[in-house]
Amino acid sequence: MEGWVEREIEGCEFPDQRLKTRFGKLLGQLSEKIGAALPTACQDWAATKAAYRFFDNSRVDESILLAGHFAATKARMATAKGPILILHDTTEFSFQRERPETIGKTRKLPSCRIGQQPITKCGLLMHSSLAVTTTGKPLGLTAVKFWTRKKFKGTNSLKGGKAGGKHSVNTTRIPIEQKESIRWLENLEQSTQLVNPDRCIHIGDRESDIYELFCLAEEKYTHFLVRTCVDRLAGTGNTTIAKKMKREPIQGTHQIEVLDTKRRPIEVTIQLRYSQMTVHPPIGKHKKYSPLTLTIIHAWERGKPKGRKPISWKLLTDLPVEDLESAIEKVQWYSQRWKIETFHKILKSGCRAEDAKLRTAERLTNLIAVYCIIAWRVFWLTMVHRTNPKTPVDAVFTETEIAILNHLGGNSKQTPLTNVAHYLLTIAKLGGYLNRKNDGPPGNTVLWRGLSRLTDIHLGVEISKELVGN
Repeated sequence: MEGWVEREIEGCEFPDQRLKTRFGKLLGQLSEKIGAALPTACQDWAATKAAYRFFDNSRVDESILLAGHFAATKARMATAKGPILILHDTTEFSFQRERPETIGKTRKLPSCRIGQQPITKCGLLMHSSLAVTTTGKPLGLTAVKFWTRKKFKGTNSLKGGKAGGKHSVNTTRIPIEQKESIRWLENLEQSTQLVNPDRCIHIGDRESDIYELFCLAEEKYTHFLVRTCVDRLAGTGNTTIAKKMKREPIQGTHQIEVLDTKRRPIEVTIQLRYSQMTVHPPIGKHKKYSPLTLTIIHAWERGKPKGRKPISWKLLTDLPVEDLESAIEKVQWYSQRWKIETFHKILKSGCRAEDAKLRTAERLTNLIAVYCIIAWRVFWLTMVHRTNPKTPVDAVFTETEIAILNHLGGNSKQTPLTNVAHYLLTIAKLGGYLNRKNDGPPGNTVLWRGLSRLTDIHLGVEISKELVGN
């Protein structure tokens, strides 16, 4: 068992030690064949059957499988310097099944044929929280919540009033405990248990614009930075955030990097204004929650760029913003939010989680929990190359892997081990990275391809040693 696998499962507490051994073996097999089906990763029928039984075991669930990873994340967070950004987001996994009721419903799609009923997609949903440093290095997951729906609960399904339509119910009056939005609060609470809450800044998109979340952050002595979609009452309650912000002067500009229509990085100038004000709870909840003193930051791009929407971020935070430099810092922190989407992309495109053939939601949840650990490691390797290229190579690879990469990279045996950058570059080349003059640093795709090829080469080396020995 590889060293990194041992670290990620050390904190797991299974009811049977044999289950922990099987878990470690499965994690190693699936990480060596990233994106491969279970039979391909397990190699034979006995191991494949054992994997099926493991994922179907009633004594195994995602909380047990991820407990070790959460413990390892806690250790990495303790050694990291500066604030810890906790990125929150939700994604859905869709599957094609003859009996969709064994998994659950995710959403409705319009039918391709005129006159036919909409298509209900089956699958499960996952709300994940990823800890990263302010430079973007992923430290690991801090909380994961899976759930399924017996039926799709969209806005149109809310009934009430005479019309019975989607405008008959004011969703802000529904208690948070009765909504799926409660997952944001649960993940925030679980994440703050791993590290000093005051170091954490919880970051989310417009879906996280939940007043109960702001109050919970204050209760847990932690911080948040979210993008808003609701124009709340502000000041004395006779005006709104938008009206007050229009009266604020532009404090300065800042250059950020975005992708153009051809996915090439370009520099864009955004203008900034910020202000601290009293923000009031939604109507119907003012008796339960008190007003909060928060800071609003507006960052927007002037004009209409071709082929894309102009940048327009309306951010809300409990952190103080006293000058332009502090406002720019918060904007840069929020820009790290896309890292959680990259993590989900690795799960779906790299690990190919939606290609899994397991038939029930419970089995799929256990499998995706294992994929979460693998996806984090691929992402970590990608970002280590960019943020910490001087990391000792023996902290990442085994001696045999180092020897293979030395040979592939043209290093002599006398060359001392220095850092991980050269070795990760060699792996990326195995995955198709060309390393041309104007190419950016290696991405996740070439790294997960390269890791799979490295495993095949490693296996060939071991077989050659056995043949020579015989």
